[in-house]
Amino acid sequence: MQYYLLRAEGAGVLWGLKPTPTGARYEWNVTNRSSVPVRIRSVRLVFDMHRFKGAPQVFRNGYQSWSASDVATFGTARDPSFGADNPFFQAAHHADADTVANEYELRSEWVTVIGDDSEHKLLVGFVGSGKHDGTLRLTHGVEGDVELHAEAFLGGVELGPGESFQLDPVVFVNGTDVDGLLAGWADEVGAKAKARVDAPFQVGWCSWYHYFDKVTEHDIRANLARAADFPFEVFQIDDGYQSAIGDWLTTNDKFPSGLNALAHDIAASGYRPGIWLAPFLVAPDSHVARDRPDWIAQFRPGKPLKAWVNPAWGGFMYALDTSNPAVLDHLEALARALKEMGFSYLKLDFTFAPSFDGIWHDPKLTPAQRVRAGFDAIRRGAGDDAFILGCGVPLAHVVGVVDGNRIGPDVAPLWEPAPETEVIAGYLRTQPATKFAQDATRLRAFMHRRFWLNDPDCLMLRTTQTRLSDAQVDEWARTVGESGGMVLVSDDLSLLSGEAAQRLRETIATGRAADDRARRR
Repeated sequence: MQYYLLRAEGAGVLWGLKPTPTGARYEWNVTNRSSVPVRIRSVRLVFDMHRFKGAPQVFRNGYQSWSASDVATFGTARDPSFGADNPFFQAAHHADADTVANEYELRSEWVTVIGDDSEHKLLVGFVGSGKHDGTLRLTHGVEGDVELHAEAFLGGVELGPGESFQLDPVVFVNGTDVDGLLAGWADEVGAKAKARVDAPFQVGWCSWYHYFDKVTEHDIRANLARAADFPFEVFQIDDGYQSAIGDWLTTNDKFPSGLNALAHDIAASGYRPGIWLAPFLVAPDSHVARDRPDWIAQFRPGKPLKAWVNPAWGGFMYALDTSNPAVLDHLEALARALKEMGFSYLKLDFTFAPSFDGIWHDPKLTPAQRVRAGFDAIRRGAGDDAFILGCGVPLAHVVGVVDGNRIGPDVAPLWEPAPETEVIAGYLRTQPATKFAQDATRLRAFMHRRFWLNDPDCLMLRTTQTRLSDAQVDEWARTVGESGGMVLVSDDLSLLSGEAAQRLRETIATGRAADDRARRR
């Protein structure tokens, strides 16, 4: 499979091509050679692709935890944005929220593998994390030939006169083994970013998939009382305890004892206390939003930036401005306070929020740097010994700061949703479904113990209040175990039979063995 550099688009300066035994490595930067500040949304290296034998097959890696990953056929498959044309929703699932330029364009974030009817495969990837996004776009050129665009997405970052921005290298690697190509690329990225891959295998319980946001303190305590019958190490409270999105240290009326008492009692029962939060979002009626409106990013001057919508939370949520040092101080203090209460396991959710287009305090930060700055602040507050789990996070932004990361969409007590239930056209595979979580677990298996501990999402063990068949429950448990990733349970423990407990023990045994193999490679 051959490729030829055609051109650099934008203000990029290609300053080094290093041939390698299996491909090439492109070093590049972007420089403002004008006498005034400029904003740069993206720059690209454009390659002419030659000699495909049959239709190209493209591994599409999704942008964030829940974004769909798959293998798509160029010329047949479509980018989901082409059907949706919904920039608000697309902002959560792509580095660039804009709809693709034409119906034949396929894009993958951070890395892709392209193959055809021959045995030859080509990996193209960005070697970096947390600096900027990298999107690989396969499309038709003006002459009808197939082009690959390696795009460094900077999101409107401002460069002053004479300033340069060093971009992550782009590598091309030829081979025949897709798994080996991805593993080799991930090894290099993980080593460069100092990936946190030494945390112990994780087994735990969380409240989400049975109680959702309706959870009460009584539910937490009832399951804590039953937890001794199961081999849990972590016991995590999920969404539903907080007084408002953004006010994470105060509880609502369903949790009269408060977080300090719950953390103490979880620890006294022999478990590591865990807590969920969406740290970069605030509800309009939260104390944070009302007391510090200057901490909120803006859509337009005077208009808060909406970064998600959830009817259960009351509608649209605003994005905290993680380019503002005061906000970073707030996040650091928040994490420190939770840690001092006893919560040393922090699940950070909906963390794509700082990547949205808007007006930000510091225009010299890319979307990736804004997300990373928020995570770094929480790491500083929580300390090096805390376990930080990313979720709803752009994967390329957090290698080296999280210990675990969700690598697929939410599971659900159903296998696969019917097409007519699609909420946003083209994005069915981002909806909660156990089958979609299984697909992501398999496609992103190469990330485990190279970037972090993979979190496939929770087992679904209950046999009542579910639409999963026993065979589907078994298949998902087997997939989780064989992946070596984290093993979490989220059922009401009173619904689990002795057979379910045995299935959990078998999954843990399989998972520990798979994880040990990953540690030793």
